Amino acid sequence: MSVTGMTETTQYLTFKLEEEIFALDISKVREVLDFTTITKVPRTPEFMRGVINLRGNVVPVVDMRLKFGMTKTENTVHTCIIIVEINLDGETTVLGALADAVQEVIELGTEQIEPAPKIGTRLRTDFIQGMGKRDEGFIIILDIDKVFSADELSLVQEAEGGISGNS
Repeated sequence: MSVTGMTETTQYLTFKLEEEIFALDISKVREVLDFTTITKVPRTPEFMRGVINLRGNVVPVVDMRLKFGMTKTENTVHTCIIIVEINLDGETTVLGALADAVQEVIELGTEQIEPAPKIGTRLRTDFIQGMGKRDEGFIIILDIDKVFSADELSLVQEAEGGISGNS
């Protein structure tokens, strides 16, 4: 079989925020948890809901809806926390991403992914890896490493260090 005839496919975990469907490269996802008690950390940004205990480790949890300018995530039977690994300056940070619901793992070929839309210079879209075409709709494929700025992630790491340093 010739290599030129093959198309590259990547697996993505899809999840919902309000009515929109987003996707993360499955290689960035560690696991998906049911919603659990989140301990609020004082003086953190509103989108950072707090921390959870994941097998003895402190993991910061970010409300993806708030991060993207939507309303706060309400706790339902479908609400879940997607545990992801983010690279920041060559260092791996584990983070929980709060989502309305996880849907499924899908495969998308390169021919099914359009580049991120260019919306001028004032709106930041560099965290959108592309737009996946599926059926009649689009799936917003996130580059999770770029969703959070270095400053935001340092706040998350400080919160993580502050909690684990106190125990």
